[in-house]
Amino acid sequence: RLDEAMHPLTIMATGLYGDAMPNQNGAPIRLICPWKYGFKSIKSIVRFTFTEERPATFWETINGAEYGFWANVHPQVAHPRWSQATERVLGTQERIPTQVFNGYGAEIGSLYDGMDARSLFM
Repeated sequence: RLDEAMHPLTIMATGLYGDAMPNQNGAPIRLICPWKYGFKSIKSIVRFTFTEERPATFWETINGAEYGFWANVHPQVAHPRWSQATERVLGTQERIPTQVFNGYGAEIGSLYDGMDARSLFM
């Protein structure tokens, strides 16, 4: 969706940690939407194609029951094999409540007005 791509929180990254983007991280350029799961961040841009209908994605084609098209972080929608209700704090065993849209709900929630929580993941 163009509204996701044009949102100010969407990042077109060419590097990380002050260095050029390595191939394994998506060189030369990668798109990052911080409110989505990592498998939805475009790893390497080859071309742009504008379509009238939503295309099937790689992960959706491989296993659509586990990897939804939207893949927005939502604590009330369980992944088929685990809950999204909590997340582990990196470097610890502590679990905290997962925030809607990875904590960016106030900034990007309006992009998904009218969509129910389940459809936002799948």
